[in-house]
Amino acid sequence: MDEKTIIAPYDRLKIIRNKDRPTIRDYLPLIFTDFYELHGDRFHGDDKAILGGIGRLEGIPVTIIAEVKGRDVYENKEVNFAMPHPEGYRKALRLAHQAEKFHRPVICFIDTPGAYCGVGAEKRGQGEAIARSLYEFMTLRTPVISVVLGEGGSGGALALGVCDELAMLENAVYSVISPRGFASILWKDANREEEACNIMKITAEDAVSLGVAEQIIPEPEGGAHNDPETTAENISEFLSKSLKDKMTKSIDELLKSRYNKFRKIGEFSE
Repeated sequence: MDEKTIIAPYDRLKIIRNKDRPTIRDYLPLIFTDFYELHGDRFHGDDKAILGGIGRLEGIPVTIIAEVKGRDVYENKEVNFAMPHPEGYRKALRLAHQAEKFHRPVICFIDTPGAYCGVGAEKRGQGEAIARSLYEFMTLRTPVISVVLGEGGSGGALALGVCDELAMLENAVYSVISPRGFASILWKDANREEEACNIMKITAEDAVSLGVAEQIIPEPEGGAHNDPETTAENISEFLSKSLKDKMTKSIDELLKSRYNKFRKIGEFSE
């Protein structure tokens, strides 16, 4: 994409909501080999909104944890429109600790409008599951790399965002609340979503400038759906470079850097 092209945040939101935008299921076979999916949280059940398993990135065994979007209404119903239940986050944490035990790096893919807020999810401890994910990923003794593929909304996204390095696809957005939710709370008018989107600082450029993300992964002109293979190559190139860098460092050094990465967010001077 031409670096001089300026795309408004709301237009980026429309790009990532394109029904043809690639999902993690499109990227998996293009980036990883020998993928083997693992299921269940060992407490309640298996949440299809979060996919987890083991694969290889350029021959290196890694644990993959990803939020899953669908391409049509049937796929979206199956994955609950990419809104994880608490068992999804508990599955993710189970697999992360398994990776820690066997010294496998963890690669997380974020793509959700937010965690599911239904009564059942709340009864089963949605808030606790997200909080525990944030807490335990911070001290996970193995490298963690996260990539925002499209929509990174609310705690549903932040739960997989505690990492050593965070990258965002060029048109991806990342925020503690969705623009529609922001407008609903601030102005009591969800129809002001576009206005909210344009002032919330949610783009990849915003995230890098604020120190929330470290890298922007280029997309083809018009969005990833125009050339999924090239986008996958760009993601793979970032992951390979980041992974090799993180694996040269000691775990204690990684944990210190991870801690400092989040402590410096929000720093300002007068």
